[in-house]
Amino acid sequence: MTSLNRAPDPVARAVSWRPHSFHIPVMGTGFTIDTPLRVSKYGVSSVVSLVDDVLIEQMRRFHCERMGEPYEPITERDEDPRARRITAYLDLLHRLVRRQVKALQASPFEPGSEITRYYELLPDSPLKRVYTDMLAAADPALKTRMQDELRLLAAPSAIDANIMTKLDRDSWRGGKKLPAIFSDAMSALRGFARSTVRGSIIMSAGLNRRLHSYMAEFEDFLPGETGRFKKQIILKVSDYRSARIQGRYLAKCGLWVSEYRVESGVNCGGHAFPAKGHLMGPILEQFRTEREGLIASLYEIYSKALAGMGRDVPELPGARITVQCGITTARENDFLLRQYDVDGTGWGTPFLLVPEVSNVDADTLSKLVGATDEDVFLSDASPLEVPFWLLRHCAGEQERRRRIAAGKPGASCCKKYARANTEFSDTPICTASRAYIEKKLAHLQTEGLSEEQLHAARQAVLNRTCACHDLGGSVTQLHNIQPPATPLVCPGPNIADFSKVSSLEEMIDHIYGRGATITRADAPHLFVREIRIYLEYLRKELNRFSIGLSTKTRRYFAEFKENLLSGVEYYAGLVEQRAEDLPRRFRQHLQDLRDQLERIALPVAGQLAGQQVTASGGGR
Repeated sequence: MTSLNRAPDPVARAVSWRPHSFHIPVMGTGFTIDTPLRVSKYGVSSVVSLVDDVLIEQMRRFHCERMGEPYEPITERDEDPRARRITAYLDLLHRLVRRQVKALQASPFEPGSEITRYYELLPDSPLKRVYTDMLAAADPALKTRMQDELRLLAAPSAIDANIMTKLDRDSWRGGKKLPAIFSDAMSALRGFARSTVRGSIIMSAGLNRRLHSYMAEFEDFLPGETGRFKKQIILKVSDYRSARIQGRYLAKCGLWVSEYRVESGVNCGGHAFPAKGHLMGPILEQFRTEREGLIASLYEIYSKALAGMGRDVPELPGARITVQCGITTARENDFLLRQYDVDGTGWGTPFLLVPEVSNVDADTLSKLVGATDEDVFLSDASPLEVPFWLLRHCAGEQERRRRIAAGKPGASCCKKYARANTEFSDTPICTASRAYIEKKLAHLQTEGLSEEQLHAARQAVLNRTCACHDLGGSVTQLHNIQPPATPLVCPGPNIADFSKVSSLEEMIDHIYGRGATITRADAPHLFVREIRIYLEYLRKELNRFSIGLSTKTRRYFAEFKENLLSGVEYYAGLVEQRAEDLPRRFRQHLQDLRDQLERIALPVAGQLAGQQVTASGGGR
């Protein structure tokens, strides 16, 4: 009989217990805000956004009323309201998941039961084999003993939460600026650290020194008597260099990174961070070859820091490497796991089509189901002024265009999380707000721009949209939460590969290759799609350079093109080694992309921004 080590409290070991090889990343501010209540009991890991504490408080009230839990509001007038709201909500999720797990463990092993669903969803693994052995057992006494063991082993996933490190505005009260620990990101961290959840905090969008060092003030992030952590740290990184820099900084603070989530700079939903044309395959190859050295060097720094703090130094902790990069098929998923020895993969956008997992209103769901390549584009919509994936005809985009047509561009800025611009005021305002857009459009008229420059600059300003409020629009629509938001949705480009609403079973079966929900026969391989996105981005930046609106240099463009060509050559070598694991048309796609790249003309030495650049090579 297959057997596994028992644990007296499955929930207590959830932070390190991962029965599934995939996770559901954070999506927007509202799409996954309560996803742990939908999937954690089945051992599926998901991530809650900690950006919008107003929405978090509204969701706490909603779930308290739904589940008969007492609710006492936490208002802006209360002390440390943002942190307390986050703590209270996470504590609620923790209690409700524990309750779900107890009910699941008590359910009978029969078709349609919760515990049967738990085990049927699992991939092939030692745990799944315990279950299949139990089903095959002929001896009733043996079957009962195995079922008792399986009840203990049916552990939930941890409840993980995400902080965008760049969204860290300072707080004010009574006209006075509060100490730094009351900034948005640091308050969110404090809220998570003080909660009862045993999960991971996920830091995205790069290094924030005051935030990263603040983690060392919370005991749960430091090793306990057994060397284990009550709460873990996960870094979302775009490449090996970012992992090394951030990992070293945290290690010097006595903090250990338990997982590096390598994310494509462009081939994921939400914000995109183009990394000078560095492609996912070569990036993962570097992690594969240098992983052991990275972990060893970080452990040396970490050990010295703990010793300097007068703390015991634990044995070398584990450090997972996972990847999320617009995966579409089980074949792609398996290839990443085997070729690069990663510990897991992230699947986000496809779960927008699984209503029992994510919060998507009916109108948005219909538009996602019908989305094509042309319906999802890399926009200028984000007030953070970095590229942002957007569904072209979502309600939020329609509302932005309606306000422009009515002569009132910009949003009212009701939540203020992205207020950072001081171009026209001492007090920061948001670049998507009506106040900023009106001032900026007037100022553009005084900047001596050509007609072409003025048109492009105006369009970039008008493209800004209210991400803070509207990324929670689907959940406010679903639950009649006031004030309602107009749903804004930011799927990855692989949404075009899926065109039907799916159940949790169907999507998990798709991931593990037990079934298929993809309905697009000509879906490009994820590596091919990433190169195409980078090509499109390069052409756009060259066009901006040609009219004098780009701050990029000739050296930047040359490095970008060289990195793309180098990546294409890497993939060509991969085809020779692993042709059986890649689509037959992969080689031809690479050749077509190489040809397009080589035809792109770069600025010549001495050429200034504003001088014409020819960027030929055809469309996407």
